Amino acid sequence: MTDETEPPGPAGEESTRQEVTVRLVVPEMDCPSCAGKVDKSLERVDGVVDTTLQPTTGTATVTYDADRMSEASVVDAIESAGYEVVGADDSDSERDEHAAGVDIAPPSDVWTSPRALKTWVGAVFVTLGLLVEFVLTGQNVAVASVLDYPLHLADVLFLGAVAASGYPVVRSGYYSAKNRSLDIDLLMGTAIIAATGIGYFVEAATLAVLFSIAELLEDYAMDRARDSLRELMELSPDEATVRRDGREVTVPTDDVAVGETVVVRPGDKIPLDGRVLDGTSAVDESPITGESVPADKSAGDDVYAGAINEEGYLEVEVTSPAGDSTLSRIIEMVQGAQEKKTEKEQFVDRFAGYYTPVVVVLALLTAAIPPLFIADPVSVDVAGYALTFAADWQTWFIRGLTLLVIACPCAFVISTPVSVVSGITSAAKNGVLVKGGNHLEAMGDVDAIALDKTGTLTKGELAVTDVVPAGDTDETTVLRYAAGLERRSEHPIAKAVLARTEATGTTELPEPSEFESLTGKGIRGDINGETYYAGKPTLFEELGFEFSRTDGMTDGGTAVPEDATERKDRAFTGDTLAALEREGKTVVLVGTEREILGAIAIADEVRPASKWAVGRLQELGVEHVVMLTGDNEGTARAIATEVGVDEYRAELLPDEKVAAVEELQRKYGDVAMVGDGINDAPALATAEVGVAMGAAGTDTALETADIALMGDDIGKLPYLYALSHTANGVIRQNIWASLGVKALLAVGVPVGLVSVAVAVVVGDMGMSLGVTGNAMRLSRIEPERPA
Repeated sequence: MTDETEPPGPAGEESTRQEVTVRLVVPEMDCPSCAGKVDKSLERVDGVVDTTLQPTTGTATVTYDADRMSEASVVDAIESAGYEVVGADDSDSERDEHAAGVDIAPPSDVWTSPRALKTWVGAVFVTLGLLVEFVLTGQNVAVASVLDYPLHLADVLFLGAVAASGYPVVRSGYYSAKNRSLDIDLLMGTAIIAATGIGYFVEAATLAVLFSIAELLEDYAMDRARDSLRELMELSPDEATVRRDGREVTVPTDDVAVGETVVVRPGDKIPLDGRVLDGTSAVDESPITGESVPADKSAGDDVYAGAINEEGYLEVEVTSPAGDSTLSRIIEMVQGAQEKKTEKEQFVDRFAGYYTPVVVVLALLTAAIPPLFIADPVSVDVAGYALTFAADWQTWFIRGLTLLVIACPCAFVISTPVSVVSGITSAAKNGVLVKGGNHLEAMGDVDAIALDKTGTLTKGELAVTDVVPAGDTDETTVLRYAAGLERRSEHPIAKAVLARTEATGTTELPEPSEFESLTGKGIRGDINGETYYAGKPTLFEELGFEFSRTDGMTDGGTAVPEDATERKDRAFTGDTLAALEREGKTVVLVGTEREILGAIAIADEVRPASKWAVGRLQELGVEHVVMLTGDNEGTARAIATEVGVDEYRAELLPDEKVAAVEELQRKYGDVAMVGDGINDAPALATAEVGVAMGAAGTDTALETADIALMGDDIGKLPYLYALSHTANGVIRQNIWASLGVKALLAVGVPVGLVSVAVAVVVGDMGMSLGVTGNAMRLSRIEPERPA
């Protein structure tokens, strides 16, 4: 719940309004028309400020003025639309507690629900009725009469089917009429009542039973769609083992405060976001980042709620409450993603607003007009097939009822939402957070992708790539002297050298005295009475060395100082430096005033998956992949060549990156920008889609990006594009298939080729199941891995 205060009124007096937001579960609100009915009911309640209805999760989020109404009024309004609010009772406090803790409709027993039992009873009655009507005709005796109209045994059975299976439909239709909502319930309820009223008991019973079965199948399909969201929510543990007053107690995660210490044993889920205080273990973070390889965690490392502690014992200091963990924010954003409709979904909503009234009018005209002008049946030969236009009122009335069934746009309307939910939840389970259906759609339509270099294509951490000794010196000696000097420095290059030295097992490092940092050049220190240097080639050029290069500078040569005859010196090829620099690496020389021990090359390493990811994006159809970086030309050229981008642009300031994105938009069309979500924020905002790398635990990236790769895996980018592109295809297939089938059925009705049963089974039930099943295949798309 949230309380808000209104701004001062016109008179300058401070007026307050207590706005309360509640989230309620409405399981049977599982289609857009259902949500429309609830929305209209809530609109009529004085005090409702805002409503967000989510059929795909079966939830209603309502903000209301607590001074003018209560939560009970909200519940009553929803129930007056014909839908039960799960967990609602007479106690506001109990409802508040329930509402605060739920996020999605619970799993339902579709096939054993009260609606299902009524359907099965109706199915038994209609089966017996058909048996008596057409097989056991001798048993079909008159058993009663109404207004001098005889009712036979079969008629009574059909009426029993209408009463059992048709009641829920008619009831829902009543609420639709009450809320002035022209939806399937109103259409079907009207058709059942009309058919029953004029004595078409077979048609009324068949329609009631088949439509009820169709509704159950749609409920089942929607429940499957909701399963993916439930699986995501179940990742978050409900309880945590906390150390309090010297002992361990198990409490609900909501009761754990920031700063408390939780104990996580092998095999347990980490209950809340935190920082490891003690212990080491491999932690499976795939529920958050999608990374399949467990991450090693020790004291000082961050861990996330929902991750699985695989082998060691960990003590974790809680850094955020349960409701604000990374996993909680992911779940919240995934649930809210469906509010941002795609362009196709907006088109569908607009189209459905015209489609249903038009077809309803056609149904009325079909039932009323032809009998007035066709005195006798008319047969027309079409490609050897005789099409008969009947003349009697009964036939045209039934055809009008059939068109009413076809007027329902259910499959058409749900075609996009179920695809979006399936795609977004599938992405979330693979470590990709898509914050709206509109972003999912846009990502699948991009023509160009711009990639930041540092932290995206590269790891963003300096590392030693080459150790090149001079003369008779070996690599270990070069590293020993370099590390001995660098361990007194705080520069990132020093950390890279020390990390490489430690990795080689070198432990005995010389201890320098008279250490001095030479700003912009390097460092120096005395070791065993002699001054050693580590720094740029320019530092050694000042010491008297000359590095001639064949790389367009001077003739090739060696690093030999002018007074080499007076000093012990070793030749060091200048071309070696040129080759390393051409690869975009920073070169650190190690030596004294008399000799060079060797060179150490340092670079921001390219991610192992970068080259594969770029190549795969090109294979998938991305027209242009470009690298944008603020780094120098040489480094940019080397990285661009290594990863295989189509183009690179170097030495760009943030505003120049924005200009580069705008130029790409003019040249190619829609552009996706991939960066770290913070430094590249202007460019991310300018592109049609902004994708942030490594967003896990980073609030800014989670909030600012349209899409967030929770881990640092650039290899997820082809998966994201493939998923989005496929989702767009699925949405198009669903829309046009549902429209096409409806159109074919509508054309076949006037000539008698489509019955009520076919309209229900194919046009309503079949297409709803078809579009849902087609959407569910998005959940089977998984990230590829480099070969």
